[in-house]
Amino acid sequence: MTSRKWMGLTAAVILAFACGAPESSEIAGWDVSDETNTEQLEHGSWQEILDRYVHVDDSGVNLFDYAAISASAADTAKLAGYLEYLQGLDPLTYSRAEQMAYWINLYNALTVQVVLSEYPVDSIKEIHEGVIPNTGPWQDPHAEVNGRDLSLDDIEHGILRPLWRDKRIHYAVNCAAYGCPHLLATAFTAYNTEELLEQGARDYVNNPRGVDFVDEDFIVISSIYQWYTEDFGNTEESVLAHLIDYADEDLAARLRGFEGSIDYEYDWSLNEP
Repeated sequence: MTSRKWMGLTAAVILAFACGAPESSEIAGWDVSDETNTEQLEHGSWQEILDRYVHVDDSGVNLFDYAAISASAADTAKLAGYLEYLQGLDPLTYSRAEQMAYWINLYNALTVQVVLSEYPVDSIKEIHEGVIPNTGPWQDPHAEVNGRDLSLDDIEHGILRPLWRDKRIHYAVNCAAYGCPHLLATAFTAYNTEELLEQGARDYVNNPRGVDFVDEDFIVISSIYQWYTEDFGNTEESVLAHLIDYADEDLAARLRGFEGSIDYEYDWSLNEP
């Protein structure tokens, strides 16, 4: 296969640092569950927020109306109440299926709250408690679960990725950027997680944010496949194979046997209407 244009190592490392893309590294103490517990967690408040504020643009991208919810005291209180409810639970006492939905919803709802805390902003990368500009809020503590402070990075890279080892997690957690996979309009539950992970993957791969053919010898794909290449097999061939798996028939046909150049892009503008 013809050599492709991969970004230089130094630039890739700088970009990964700037975009908050650390390696998957398990945080001890969270790999505990109770499979005998059949209790279902309540995500109705989050679903009501998604129903009201997630809109689809002309390009098929899910956007969140931060301006509208910031003008609603009732719904900002509902979001805060939902996050308080989640943080008041001990997720370790639930089944792994409930836990996965719990962590994904907690991440996504927290991200919305983080944006609202500084809204209006042009990009979530503008939000940061430290002194380094444009590094984003991902390493700042935003939640407390079981008495432990957690950042968004902790949830994604210290719990979800290492414990579930599912590349589709990247299509489930939303970083409030236009280039990110959808903030899906359906709250995750123990019963719909598999369906939503598949939907998120297909929605993203088949949108130009995921894969965009410039011409038959040049494609632009999401920087996610570079920042987290370890989750997609660590080779350009494995990334293409993953894209083919989730591509619609026409796109898959164009990707099979592709031997042109690959470039990477990501739009960090806020995912709002």
